Amino acid sequence: MKKMLSIACAVLLCAGMLSACAAESSNPGAADSGPVSVNVAMIKGPSSIGMIKFADEADSGAITTNDYSFEIFPNADEVVARIVQGSIDIAAVPPNLGAVLYNNTHGAVKIIAIGTLGVVYIVERGETIDSIEDLRGKTIYSAFKGKSPEYDLNYILEANGIDTEKDLHIEWKSEHTECVAALATNDEAIAVLPQPFVTIAQMQNEDIRIAVDLNNEWEKLQGESENPGAMVTGVIIARTEFIQQNPGAVADFLDRCKASIEYAAGNVNETAELVGKYDIFPAAVAQRAIPFCNIAFVEGSEMREKLSGYLGVLFEQNPQSVGGVLPGDEFYFTR
Repeated sequence: MKKMLSIACAVLLCAGMLSACAAESSNPGAADSGPVSVNVAMIKGPSSIGMIKFADEADSGAITTNDYSFEIFPNADEVVARIVQGSIDIAAVPPNLGAVLYNNTHGAVKIIAIGTLGVVYIVERGETIDSIEDLRGKTIYSAFKGKSPEYDLNYILEANGIDTEKDLHIEWKSEHTECVAALATNDEAIAVLPQPFVTIAQMQNEDIRIAVDLNNEWEKLQGESENPGAMVTGVIIARTEFIQQNPGAVADFLDRCKASIEYAAGNVNETAELVGKYDIFPAAVAQRAIPFCNIAFVEGSEMREKLSGYLGVLFEQNPQSVGGVLPGDEFYFTR
């Protein structure tokens, strides 16, 4: 989500390169000739948690089916550049970034799975907020104006009859850490935060509590939608050319990714140690945050339903947030 302007520029500059590579791909759907090199990118945050067991097994040499190489990046900027250059084959990215890449490269990437659902919460130091309605007349701290966090929040507020310009004040920050700082210095502060920043704030001040789970609010609203979707915060994309040339490797990746995500959900302490080992965030933070990170593995038709509905909400607020048009069926990989 960070620095989306520079990301968009990188996408546009390299789109021709990646789309040309996709056009040159030959023998689509051919079986793999044997173990292949698979370069995987992860971004520091909740989307990395589910794959960390997989990454550790690859790093230790325990996996022999393919030569998996995982690399962890602080944000999406370099990941985008590496994908379009072809040096990264598979990447965990924000969902709208996957759509932007798909549109700007004329289909040279596809979504192969969802890895993280809603991880965003409204938190406060007091006891004044128990519902979205309670936000009327309040000041809320939130980060990344003009990006998906703003669109997610606006959708929920407006669907509950709250005018974002008249009924409350949103003070926008450039980073989630600034919202955490506001909670630390202001007894009446209310903030919109994702995990693990909620946990970081709570470890600094135990009086901070989760007031509203925005994922739950999203689900309430989408239950009445014609095209219901989930709040999605992390997806896994792959280069179309790589999928076509290495279908067996993609299937193996998805199976191992699913097993890793299931391991993370059921083995919090062990996963937290791995998260700390790879410096995603401290193990103590991970141990408390993982149960609230909504790690999930979703593929196929269910993936398409959940993600297309989510992207539809973003598109209604700002078409450019998903690359100008909603991706069609070709965006969603089904094995």
